[in-house]
Amino acid sequence: MSRITVALFAALTCLSINAHADGITGEAGLGLSYQPHDPTGSRYENRAVPYLDLDWGDVSLSTDDGLTWDALKANGFSAGPFVNYLSGRTANGNLRGLRDVPDMAEVGGFVQYAPADFWRVFASLGQAVGGGGGQGGVLGRVGGEVGYPVGGGVIGSTNLTAHFADARQTQTYFGVSAEQSQASGIRPYNAGGGLQNVALTQSFEFPLALHWSLLTSASWIHLTGSAADSSIVKEVGRADQGEAQVAIAYKFN
Repeated sequence: MSRITVALFAALTCLSINAHADGITGEAGLGLSYQPHDPTGSRYENRAVPYLDLDWGDVSLSTDDGLTWDALKANGFSAGPFVNYLSGRTANGNLRGLRDVPDMAEVGGFVQYAPADFWRVFASLGQAVGGGGGQGGVLGRVGGEVGYPVGGGVIGSTNLTAHFADARQTQTYFGVSAEQSQASGIRPYNAGGGLQNVALTQSFEFPLALHWSLLTSASWIHLTGSAADSSIVKEVGRADQGEAQVAIAYKFN
């Protein structure tokens, strides 16, 4: 799945070179992220990540929302299907003995209300596909985002999102079977569904030159419910996690 996703990002980024001719607008670039290795927060790592916020008619591609299509659009409301990327987990280090989780795709639908460019509220519901036996499940998001000028051409934005998952999806990352417990030393745990985490993200965009910007963001992620009660989180992870990103992006008009 990761090769397919990288190929998709690369193809659409290359396509944006002809943005004026093809009607593509938005920003594309490359960044560096310091983030948890997996949703349990077992350790942190640096990752090179693409930054994408592109629109092509009713089709959009963004780092956060994935590939979306506004199949229905009226008076600030939009709804349609989406496909997004879900990062997997390598069970090494202090997760050794647990099960690897492969990269997966999330396929589903979304609804959004954005009467102005500077704020929106949204919700989505999707199914994780491409996992191993018993892995993957249903995921949901509800959130809002507001943007505002800070001064000197700097634009800020604040995003608050609640993430939900069913028992199968939560078990994929937070559960520990008896066999895995024996191999890892982490006590067995059966995860349930519900609210999985709440994430607050603060972002800023700094103009650098014509068409070029520096983008920064910092996130606080608080695990809740069954995810926070996981034996993995309590023994080797963190219920409160942070993430920081910086990227250089080119804006297409």
